[in-house]
Amino acid sequence: MNCYYNPVHTLQGPGCLAQLPALLHTLPADERRVLVLAWSEEALRHPVLAGLLTPGGEFSAQSLVFTASNPTVEQLFDAWRATRDLAPRVVVGVGGGTILDVAKSLCCLYGRDLQDVDDLRAQIAAGSLYPSARWIGVPTTAGTGSEVTCWATIWDPEKDAKRSLESKANYAWAALVDPELAEGMPVRLAVSSALDAVAHAVESYWARHTNTVSRALALEAIRTIMGSIDDLFSGAPAAHDAMARGSMLAGLAFSNTKTTACHSISYPLTMHYHIPHGAAVAMLLAPVLALNAPAVEDLDALLDALGVRDAAMLQRRIAGLLVRSAQPASLEGWGVAHDDLPHLAALGITKGRADNNPVALTPDCIESLLESIYQMNTVPCVC
Repeated sequence: MNCYYNPVHTLQGPGCLAQLPALLHTLPADERRVLVLAWSEEALRHPVLAGLLTPGGEFSAQSLVFTASNPTVEQLFDAWRATRDLAPRVVVGVGGGTILDVAKSLCCLYGRDLQDVDDLRAQIAAGSLYPSARWIGVPTTAGTGSEVTCWATIWDPEKDAKRSLESKANYAWAALVDPELAEGMPVRLAVSSALDAVAHAVESYWARHTNTVSRALALEAIRTIMGSIDDLFSGAPAAHDAMARGSMLAGLAFSNTKTTACHSISYPLTMHYHIPHGAAVAMLLAPVLALNAPAVEDLDALLDALGVRDAAMLQRRIAGLLVRSAQPASLEGWGVAHDDLPHLAALGITKGRADNNPVALTPDCIESLLESIYQMNTVPCVC
């Protein structure tokens, strides 16, 4: 049965951040406590945000700069402790996927009496966290689509785990997808973010939980991104607009389906070797396509959207984009020890992601996939 649901009030286009004050003005006067969570002090100087944070204004507003990447349980706990006295009714997240994940996670923590990090860890693991505040997503990168999904990734390297906060009650109140905020982003980050969005869309297309609406959104997202990604190297504003639209569409697609093998296998690569998430999933796209191809409905439509004939051609295309943006296109290039592949493979089966792949995954299969991207001159494999 096909079923699609996404309640996020989504605005997309240059300058749409200007609509933020109007949204917040709809809050009752006694609920205008707002936390602005941003990736840098520079972001907070944007006229719209600076106006919101003006002392003595209409809102009781506080800001918090969160600079870490791949947020940990400990860092989330510290952010909650630093802002709990405000007890915000709305959290505005301004940044990339890290910021948006922390923003939506914080909404599930206010009003709770957390004793320590272990208490937070236990409540995340139990799935007992539900939002007591609303959040607004303002992405400054084009890749995660987190502004239109209801889950957040929190890392727990101390326990060798990736944790997820999930609740359909925690979709954003609104998403303001303003491509002007991504202009000036380093090409390396712009490319890896865009490839992350492509992975979201591709995995949504073939996921076990796919549906008619998600598949249509996924194909349009892939066409939009892959058709303009080369323009990122010239810094063209139109390219950033295309990436913002594509990322948003991909987010809407996988908001209902979740991701599959590429993401599942990528998590330990990021956690243990700090490979940027977008690059990690991008390297896996071609070999997983080769694995999944026999099980993908209307494979030709997917290949057409990607602009390739097969998995080998996709691998060359992605490798070219990574190398042009000064990123390694192999695990060896990222410094991964070959002897670690079996351990990384064992960690690559993530519940809710691996079992969502159309072809069953085993540690041996995952190890073969990792072998296929260990060196740049290898080709996609079929387990």
